[in-house]
Amino acid sequence: MADQTSKNSAMPGWYAAGLEHIWVPYAQMKTMSPPLPVARTQGSRITLADGRELIDGIASWWTACHGYNHPHIRRAVEGQLDQMPHVMFGGLVHEQALTLAKRLTALLPNGLTRVFFSESGSVAVEIAMKMALQYWINKGRPKKTKFMAFKHGYHGDTQGAMSVTDRAIGMHDIFKSSVPQHAVIDLGTDPVGDLARVETYLERHAAEYAGIIIEPLVQGAGGMIFKSERLVRLLRQIADAREQLLIFDEIFTGFGRTGTMFACQQASVAPDIITLSKALTGGTLPLAATVATSEVFSAFWSDDPQKALMHGPTYMANALACAAANASLDLFEREPRMQQVAAIALALERGLAPCGALPRVKDMRVKGAIGVVELDRIDNLDALRARFIEQGVFIRPFGNVIYLTPAFTISDKELNSLTDVVVKTVYELKK
Repeated sequence: MADQTSKNSAMPGWYAAGLEHIWVPYAQMKTMSPPLPVARTQGSRITLADGRELIDGIASWWTACHGYNHPHIRRAVEGQLDQMPHVMFGGLVHEQALTLAKRLTALLPNGLTRVFFSESGSVAVEIAMKMALQYWINKGRPKKTKFMAFKHGYHGDTQGAMSVTDRAIGMHDIFKSSVPQHAVIDLGTDPVGDLARVETYLERHAAEYAGIIIEPLVQGAGGMIFKSERLVRLLRQIADAREQLLIFDEIFTGFGRTGTMFACQQASVAPDIITLSKALTGGTLPLAATVATSEVFSAFWSDDPQKALMHGPTYMANALACAAANASLDLFEREPRMQQVAAIALALERGLAPCGALPRVKDMRVKGAIGVVELDRIDNLDALRARFIEQGVFIRPFGNVIYLTPAFTISDKELNSLTDVVVKTVYELKK
């Protein structure tokens, strides 16, 4: 036991030397629990520097959809590294990016034909908003400068993305006086009635609004809130009737997470602009895409240089990241990912079902490879996260929810371990 304690408390030299110089996300650095040093990853496992192994229940913020270190993606990145790691995308293009753009537009709903690459989901949202604003400027409607978003919606941490994120989530309320103010609508549990009010509002104010932005079917960081397919269809109708560009933020929901390649496909609805990231590269390299319809793109197609979209991230369409994304799409084509997601959904329903009878649980819900246990409250997030690690799993609850978003390739045994630990831990909370 003493040897094991010593092993678990040992930290590598790079950890002690570097920890004083980093700034980690979503944490008060003074009071936070120290982050865990990771030595390697494989499949659905995270191996810590002290030798402990954790089953990853959230696939690194749901990016590692094929599991860690998939050999096909690794070989693709290695091959691209030998050929060309990066080249600027201004005045130059390369095969990986053009191939990826063609493949993405073939997978997305009809009409989404033009791909603009960037490096992060938040920036992809910024670009989508910028596209929408300039679309109307180019069409001679410069007063359409506002956006409509929704309660529980989260779209990123950069300035524009914060402005359409529900401040009640808590992360961005401190910036309320310094970011643009847009309409954030509470759809509640009666989307039909609330959407009627949305339409009435836009009937009066449509001339001021450039677009509507929503995470279709599942609002992720805002509480893992599930929304109906009907809501998505009604928003499309309202956007068309009130001259609004409809933006779908599928950074979380895209690439199979909800049970179809893209969540909007379940509603048979296409947006005017869609944002993608997270699982785009299978959790290997940063890459994002903002994809617009031909109609949106046509407003920028002009002899007038002032009508061009003047935006260009330095590492836009990075060749290594595009190679990883192409390899990830190969895996969706070659391996039974959607069948795996369906099987995970059934296992989550079955494995988390006992939580529904526990006193602290408000709701238990599953959508595709997303399992959510919503509690009445979580008093000590750090303690709860630590309790999961003690039991050999990496699960990172937030707000009042415990959630699972595992790799699609997770084994039955590993998934059962995750759900068993969640049930056991939630049961302990009743005390």
